[in-house]
Amino acid sequence: MITLYKPRIEDLWFREKLLNDEATMTYNHACGGTIPFPKEKWGDWYDRWLLNHENKRFYRYITENGEFLGEIAYHFDEARNVYIADVIIYVSYRGKGYGKKALLLLCENARNNGIQEIFDDIAIDNPAIALFINCGFEETYRTSEYIMLKKKLID
Repeated sequence: MITLYKPRIEDLWFREKLLNDEATMTYNHACGGTIPFPKEKWGDWYDRWLLNHENKRFYRYITENGEFLGEIAYHFDEARNVYIADVIIYVSYRGKGYGKKALLLLCENARNNGIQEIFDDIAIDNPAIALFINCGFEETYRTSEYIMLKKKLID
């Protein structure tokens, strides 16, 4: 059974590992692949995402038996006036159903936090599109680079 875990600042080594792993971040090739997350950025990031999130950001690790499997998050995108979802499962745990469970947990937490609908803009060639559609997301539009998907959480 997977659970959500609110990481402590010293647990951010896993986020650094996740974002710097080329195989895990292959889906992000259109935006540059891996994302640097050095230790000197942890404090400001932690403050913004976990301490002073202003109900505009949510972040948790996905765990099973105390082991970190990936991350889920959402944030309010002010430019588009929508909440954007984020699910990253570490490459060695993919294909085992964790992505679907993680996405459904993210949607449940967003709904419990009063968010009416959640979106994700997924690269046009990302196989995760099927996962999102399988979890009740619908395509709202597409460009040559990405597909915008939306799920209504509250009627």
